[in-house]
Amino acid sequence: MLRAHWTGLLAVALLCCSLFGACASLPAPAPATAPAAAANMAPSIQGAQGELPAARARALLAKRWPQGRLDPATLAALEQQATGVPLIAGNRCTLLFDGPQTMGEMLKAIRAARNHINLETYIFDQDALGMEFAEALMAKQRQGVSVNILYDSVGTLGVPAEFFQRMRDAGIRLLEFNPVNPARLRGDNWDLNHRDHRKVLIVDGRVAFTGGINISGSYARSSLFHSSGRHRSQSQLGWRDTHIKVEGPAVRAFQWLFVRQWASQDSQDLRDADYFPPAVNAGDKLVRVLGSDNDDPFDIYQAYQLAFRQARTSIHLTSAYFVPDQHTIDALTAAARRGVDVRIILPGVSDSGLVFYAGHAYYDQLLDSGVKIYHLKLTVLHAKTAVIDGLWSTVGSTNIDTRSFLHNSELNVVVLGPEFGQQMELAFQEDLRNSSEITVDAWRHRPWLDRLREWAASLMHYWL
Repeated sequence: MLRAHWTGLLAVALLCCSLFGACASLPAPAPATAPAAAANMAPSIQGAQGELPAARARALLAKRWPQGRLDPATLAALEQQATGVPLIAGNRCTLLFDGPQTMGEMLKAIRAARNHINLETYIFDQDALGMEFAEALMAKQRQGVSVNILYDSVGTLGVPAEFFQRMRDAGIRLLEFNPVNPARLRGDNWDLNHRDHRKVLIVDGRVAFTGGINISGSYARSSLFHSSGRHRSQSQLGWRDTHIKVEGPAVRAFQWLFVRQWASQDSQDLRDADYFPPAVNAGDKLVRVLGSDNDDPFDIYQAYQLAFRQARTSIHLTSAYFVPDQHTIDALTAAARRGVDVRIILPGVSDSGLVFYAGHAYYDQLLDSGVKIYHLKLTVLHAKTAVIDGLWSTVGSTNIDTRSFLHNSELNVVVLGPEFGQQMELAFQEDLRNSSEITVDAWRHRPWLDRLREWAASLMHYWL
């Protein structure tokens, strides 16, 4: 996908920029062993009526955790110290898989909207699926629902301006994030390399969606996931991806991140609407909503690093674009060497050859330490998920690469608990059945041409 990974003219522009400025770098991970302050601290947990008493917070983190796995209370305290973001109680979290299921749920929520719809997306294509979304959004705007759309300039590169203008003419307020053309910038902070990679839909301040799925015809069909087992050709398959639907008090955190992102573009204020209705408990899930942007760029990165280092039994990671920094490699290899079952599902088919080969350059280090690597077959993998010890799970827009952790605005939801973790594990195991393992022996006998491609691609890892 041209827009996703900076090929062609845009990549050349970025490389030219790099010649004139030093590259930023990712920070050292937060300490993996809890300092005394974290060990003795009850992580704050927000509920529908505000912050829960410390005793209630401890009780929520103390119950139902299987023995011999990571310590959720310690990890929660460390995460809060590293990110400053509290846990939020009282939520319902629903896993959604592939395009048809996810798009169906999102369109259902849009059509049921009564007050407002906030959509933040990297890609919004003018294809059959994009037109269906546009028509649904315009219909709600005509009914008096306030519709606001924030879309990335690079992610929508090539989409005709008329597509967005038609929605503007219908009364929808649209904002192009960080325009490629600086003449269209509303403020004075033009940064070509900073992209809004989030995929977020918020309806009436009561339901929110996020994950890896863009509004694009690539998601018009399902992958092999949840298929009947009947073999289908690659041309019949859609992309494999994962989204999450959240209901409950945590939706307010999504809303705040959207409002802050909108304001960062020096835009007009959002129209008046009931963006923060009174919070209502919708379930029993403990979640943390993490957003990265220029103000807080490393929250998601630090959460991943802490979870990797606290893992005791398993790290099951699914990553569409995998070009890890050295801290991430160190955390994964150290976990494997201490006996943690580290398995990573990566693309066997990719929409970006450059990223595909750049990620391969790290396989030797990972395989030598005991990390197991699998390639998903037949379909493009676009999911960005992890489940650790069956207790710490995350779904979001963040890839395991420097671009996501350092340059993009991203959003991930962390869910604590064995019930949701079990659902994540079942999904991971199903993807494993549709994948092929990369063995050490086979990897060491790969063609020399592939090795050359890996070396060349790895030189650009910072920009991918």
